[in-house]
Amino acid sequence: GSHDTMTYCLDKNSGVSGNESKVVKFLNKCLPCIVHPIIMKWSTTQVLTVTEQLEAGVRYLDFRIAHKANDPSMNLYFVHMVYTTVTVQDILCNVLRWLETHPQEVVILACRNFDGLTKKLHHHLIACIKEIFQCKLCPRNVVPTLRTLWQHGHQLIVSYEDDREVVKHCELWPAIPYWWGNKTATRALIQYLEQMKRMGRPEEFFVAGINLTENLRYILVHPFGSLKKMTLRSLPCLKIWIKQQYPGPKKECINIIAGDFIGNDDFVKDVIELNTKINSPLHC
Repeated sequence: GSHDTMTYCLDKNSGVSGNESKVVKFLNKCLPCIVHPIIMKWSTTQVLTVTEQLEAGVRYLDFRIAHKANDPSMNLYFVHMVYTTVTVQDILCNVLRWLETHPQEVVILACRNFDGLTKKLHHHLIACIKEIFQCKLCPRNVVPTLRTLWQHGHQLIVSYEDDREVVKHCELWPAIPYWWGNKTATRALIQYLEQMKRMGRPEEFFVAGINLTENLRYILVHPFGSLKKMTLRSLPCLKIWIKQQYPGPKKECINIIAGDFIGNDDFVKDVIELNTKINSPLHC
């Protein structure tokens, strides 16, 4: 999986998201030449486009969806402190085109955040999802084995982080839990993930996030840093942790692993190779 999938196309001229603190908004308004470049450095989590991520092997897309404040249109964007240049509808169409050329692949869309979405905008978004993907959507009453999905032509599972809307639409799945450590140090993040594993895995889909998270103190101590530098520094240790994991239904097994800058350090390859621990090669 890719954490904050759409941050590769954040808009340099965008205003700050309505969800951000008053302090951030004030500083960005008063000192935009200083604050905005800092926001961009610490908000960008991916550099590959959504199609390139799918080509690389990512099958869980983390979509943080928002409506811009004071925007009279129904246009929806992705957000991480600032908004993206592309609309949600355009990216959904990109995902559809990729699925049409890869008929045996299955993708999970995690629709989250919903910054500024009214009831009317939720209905608009869900209608777009249904219209674009149609029978490719897997209903939540289906046990999603690959065999079953292939038989019915389902290629997309949509997790929707709004329970009120999920109960109205059989095509929407409940929100997928995301283990977010909110840590600046790699060791602390690994300790958090191990603690979550000891508590026991959820029965259904869940995500172990190997993404570090900056805070104001970390940014001030690293004035020339960025989220990318922070992430690349942590990858060697996280790579070791990934290789030690086991997928499956047991208590300490994991399911989806999502990270930042997924094109670096064989992340996707290492995660996919964990499946060989379930399906050992046959020795004839």
